[in-house]
Amino acid sequence: MKEKIITKASEMFLKLGFKSITMDDIAGEMCISKKTIYKYFCNKELLIEESTTAIHKQIHQIIDRIIAQNYNAIAENFEIRKMFKEMFQSSDDSPIYQLKKHYPEIYEKVMTREINECNTTFEQNIKKGIEQGFYRDNINIESYTRFYYYLIFSIKGCTSSEKEAQKIELEILEYHTRAMATPSGIIELEKHLLNYITK
Repeated sequence: MKEKIITKASEMFLKLGFKSITMDDIAGEMCISKKTIYKYFCNKELLIEESTTAIHKQIHQIIDRIIAQNYNAIAENFEIRKMFKEMFQSSDDSPIYQLKKHYPEIYEKVMTREINECNTTFEQNIKKGIEQGFYRDNINIESYTRFYYYLIFSIKGCTSSEKEAQKIELEILEYHTRAMATPSGIIELEKHLLNYITK
């Protein structure tokens, strides 16, 4: 039952936001009593913490599956971007923005967890792109990894509209890729931008 509550709460938090959803809403959606939820979670903050951990795990499992499909470095980033777009498409308000605004301590824990996972993913992508000839081989990998991380997460934490955040994130991906790309990388980037816009 605990896992079922976390799954349903995670789904509702992503769809309608961490602030908007109450324990009553979750109980009603699951056709259980609020008392049942409080048996496992003494307050909403604890449920949010467990839900963000579950969402983090789910996201990184999907990212690992995308990486395992062995796309080229630029295609890989667009596939990851597509995954985020699909996962958050039903949200009007950015869940990350709501988390930062209303539950700053939980937000800080989420960011501490993300920095290690994301930086590893970003760094591996840059190394792959260099090997494939899509990124220049004279860039400072550590700096570019850090730049991309801060750009992405500063937007997520400061933009209330999920739709607007996703639009800016695509622009950041283009900015990040153009900064590193070789001529063949630019051609590959343009191809994916065209596909992304037409879909």
